[in-house]
Amino acid sequence: MRTPVDISEEAGVRYLHFGSDWIQGAMRIARPWALELDYTREMMACLLLRPEADWPRRALLVGLGAASLTKFLYRHRPQAKLTVVEIEPAVVAAARQYFKLPEDPQRLRIEIADGVEWLASSDETFDLILVDGFDADARVGALDTLPFYRACRAHLGDAGLLAVNLLGRSRGFKGSVERIKRAFEQRALVFPSCDHGNAIAFAAAGEPVDMPLGDLTLQAVALRKATGLNLLPTVARLAQWQTCAGGRLTL
Repeated sequence: MRTPVDISEEAGVRYLHFGSDWIQGAMRIARPWALELDYTREMMACLLLRPEADWPRRALLVGLGAASLTKFLYRHRPQAKLTVVEIEPAVVAAARQYFKLPEDPQRLRIEIADGVEWLASSDETFDLILVDGFDADARVGALDTLPFYRACRAHLGDAGLLAVNLLGRSRGFKGSVERIKRAFEQRALVFPSCDHGNAIAFAAAGEPVDMPLGDLTLQAVALRKATGLNLLPTVARLAQWQTCAGGRLTL
């Protein structure tokens, strides 16, 4: 049975739903390339952790939604080759019709497939893997399992990062974080949640991440200047967070 895909608009923002009021993605119509939802902005904190201008060169996005993350990387990392794996064809059609998903087969490849199965059969390596896949009831299924996170680790290159959108509607996301840590030999952390209820987990492969929070602030200022994305509130929350005691973020 196919998931129903619905579109709504309010106060200049267009929303994607899967047959319920639960928001699966959003785009401010006047700013279609900007990241409207808080959690999508926080997922792009990966650009602070690997601040090189040519990173990532290859990115995999599991779950398309309203294409916010895809469009942001497409616009602001023109060197990147993007692969999106989305299980529901209607989501891809909606992203193209209502959310301005680019059609550029040279830089953007769309695969209609189950993300777990696709990754298991792939021999490709990526610099960045973004996981943001939920059904109409905010369930992730096999995308939140130790075998899947281990597959992500196996498909990351020497400066690879994984970013996962975690949503603790009922039991929280502690178990998810533990699975990610096991897959990445403890090189993972979850950023402190903000008011939207999501939390973003990051995990690193290959080269260590070891940055003073002051450097993260400078990177956030540079990213805001280059893209309009303001991650200074995220860095400020990290500065008050006990996991970054000593004023350094390490992965």
